Amino acid sequence: MYVTRDRALTAPAHDLAAAVAELRDRTEITDALHRFGLGQDLKDKDLFASAFAADAELDFRPAASKWGAEPPLMSGRDTIVTTILAMFTGRVDTTHQITDVRIAVEGDTARLTALVEAQHLLVADPGTHALLKNPYDVELIRDGDRWVIRRLRIDNTWYTGEPAAIFG
Repeated sequence: MYVTRDRALTAPAHDLAAAVAELRDRTEITDALHRFGLGQDLKDKDLFASAFAADAELDFRPAASKWGAEPPLMSGRDTIVTTILAMFTGRVDTTHQITDVRIAVEGDTARLTALVEAQHLLVADPGTHALLKNPYDVELIRDGDRWVIRRLRIDNTWYTGEPAAIFG
């Protein structure tokens, strides 16, 4: 489920071209998750959509189950983007901080593990908030020169505040 290899790079140290190619992939893979976070934070539909494959799945159920919610599995880039931005735009301000990124690349697919802290505040009542510390398990695919998320599973380690007020 999570990337637990004992090193970051798999390219041989003596093969500079392979190392550069792998570093480029790793940068683009990480960027997909950054587009996901910043796209939400800015409510930027195009940036947010650029993080996903057309047939992407977003599974927030593991995280939501921690506070008793039962959201549906979101399938398809358009559904994910429309659902999340409609839920937040004008109603919830968010900030995402992404750390502890681990990546495993296998040809044109990759797996990414990250720890994401997401702060959510109601615009009308900033005292109502939810701070979530979430492990992410992400499957990505190559899309030309960039990478996009095919499957994103969000779990939750801990939270403070009122996530039910934020997520409905």
